[in-house]
Amino acid sequence: MEEFAQQPPQVQALIEAALALTRQNLTYTYSSADPANGGMDCSGFIYYVLNQAGLKDVPRDASGQYSWVRKAENFHAVISRRLDGFELDELKPGDLLFWSGTYNTDRDPPVTHTMLYLGREKETGNRVMVGSTDGRTYHGIERWGVSVFDFKPVSSASPSPSNATPRFIGYGSIPGL
Repeated sequence: MEEFAQQPPQVQALIEAALALTRQNLTYTYSSADPANGGMDCSGFIYYVLNQAGLKDVPRDASGQYSWVRKAENFHAVISRRLDGFELDELKPGDLLFWSGTYNTDRDPPVTHTMLYLGREKETGNRVMVGSTDGRTYHGIERWGVSVFDFKPVSSASPSPSNATPRFIGYGSIPGL
């Protein structure tokens, strides 16, 4: 990643730990936050990685993680659908990314998906993220489970069975990191 070397050592270690999980061939497993289960869900991946980094007050679900970042006043809302918009100017490796509408929920706030931003790839300049999902792409190829993915504000995945409409809502730095 282009910006990796400029990040504090704690953020570099977090990213390295997250990338190490991608080499374990873990599937997307709803409600799992433990790689020993053979897979993890999106918020479980974030929960696990942040706990391994020594952060102990991390909420378990995406909605709670979003609220945690918002309460720490670390959140940047994004309305634009463009990757070159000013709203992403402060996005940096190690930030958490949040979506609503990846599935229907009664949670409030209705945040349903989270990932960890990695930065721009040196070779392509494309923005990438890491986490667990059930159908995003990397270099245009669909992937499932714990992996690196293309960062796109709008998902290219087909509509969900629940007719949910995924929407990227913003990003924020990790409290205490």
